[in-house]
Amino acid sequence: MDSKFIYSDDNKRYHTLFYHNRHRFGHRIEKAVLNGGFTCPNLDGTKGNQGCAFCDGGSGAFTKALPLQEQLHAEMTRIRKKRPEAKAIAYFQVHTNTYAPVEYLRTIFEEAMQFEGIIGLSIGTRPDCLPEEVLQFLAELNQKTYLTVELGVQTIHDRTAEDFGRGYLFSEFLESYQKLQNLNIRTCLHMINGLHRESIQDMLATAEILGKLKPQAVKIQLLHVLNGTRYAELFRSGEYVPMTQEEYIYAVVKQLEYFPPETVIERVTGDGEKVKLLAPLWSKDKIRTLGGIDQLQAKLDTWQGRNFTHV
Repeated sequence: MDSKFIYSDDNKRYHTLFYHNRHRFGHRIEKAVLNGGFTCPNLDGTKGNQGCAFCDGGSGAFTKALPLQEQLHAEMTRIRKKRPEAKAIAYFQVHTNTYAPVEYLRTIFEEAMQFEGIIGLSIGTRPDCLPEEVLQFLAELNQKTYLTVELGVQTIHDRTAEDFGRGYLFSEFLESYQKLQNLNIRTCLHMINGLHRESIQDMLATAEILGKLKPQAVKIQLLHVLNGTRYAELFRSGEYVPMTQEEYIYAVVKQLEYFPPETVIERVTGDGEKVKLLAPLWSKDKIRTLGGIDQLQAKLDTWQGRNFTHV
């Protein structure tokens, strides 16, 4: 690579969230992770009652359903122990955070926005939980604060999605994504590598198609096998074999090539709840995974956007 990656102040060859926040806000921004008391159509019986096959009851392993003010206070206290002047984005992470009447959404999101030190909202949801009245409310919020809507897509392959019980088609995702883009709402897409029966080529195809959508942000996640999930049963039976660390690093490096340089890569790995994690155990060594991605990019002399063509 003849010159440094354009969206980097160091040796990174992809557009990190750290870089984005520092250049947009002038300093580091943290995430205050919150439980808004929502459920999910895959849990309440609308589309299922067990969640997705990798779900252990939602992404709330690190949050508790306390009153919102208590959660905000606890999160800002945690954040400011390290950085006393820190600002944060209120991240509604647990379950489907637009799956409620607009009146409830207005109450809870505006309460978070008014808390001292909160400078934005990040709302995790599903593309099949964005009816018109919710979209219009999100457009309203977008005029008041720094808003990101995080959409779980996981894979473009409907056969895989049916296998793990996602409950919506890729075409439904595309429709909701375009509506958010038409409203100029920053959107972060969630991908999962290592889904059952998917090859690395399947994972690269997901990145290639999503990259062509030019999302504002992406999170790339490893499939964690957690005790109590349907994936745990597949793992114990030997039917599901997790990715090796080397396979995962290679997949991420090649996936990054398909995303435009402007897309913020908010995550290239993640955390499984350690007391429930069955596999892959190498995922506990997050630093080695992050370092491995940097090293392989340098070895292959590749970077984010290498295979992306602006049209």
